[in-house]
Amino acid sequence: MNDELRLAAPEDAAEVAALVDRAYTGYIERIGRKPGPMLDDYAALIADGLVRVLRRDGRICGVLVLIGRDDHLLLDNVAVAPEAQGHGLGRRLVEAAEDVARDLGYATVRLYTHETMVENIALYEHLGFSITHRAKDRGYDRIYMAKTLA
Repeated sequence: MNDELRLAAPEDAAEVAALVDRAYTGYIERIGRKPGPMLDDYAALIADGLVRVLRRDGRICGVLVLIGRDDHLLLDNVAVAPEAQGHGLGRRLVEAAEDVARDLGYATVRLYTHETMVENIALYEHLGFSITHRAKDRGYDRIYMAKTLA
């Protein structure tokens, strides 16, 4: 397979938004509303240089949104196309986020997820993230996690 991880280009915006919708649709019933990533403006995020895409055989199969903060890199979104899930791409994208953080001089990666996304929480814990706190944000019950990089 031919994989490429790169910054998203403006022409990727529609494909990125469609992938995020497919990746998160299954959580709507569980949460009771669309998950936050389904509401984001991907054209704007791409224009700001915050989105990376993982392409496999010419198609986007993964999306990574990273936002630099004062003292950490925020892993704002990691999404894998449903048809590509279960093949380690989520892990690869999280590891890519850690590499970007190191390259930018950050010692910590932080993320948040909805408390009902238990599969994601388990993955993040398996990858070395720890829960820092829980909070309601914009109507979502979120779990916040962090990982200190070696």
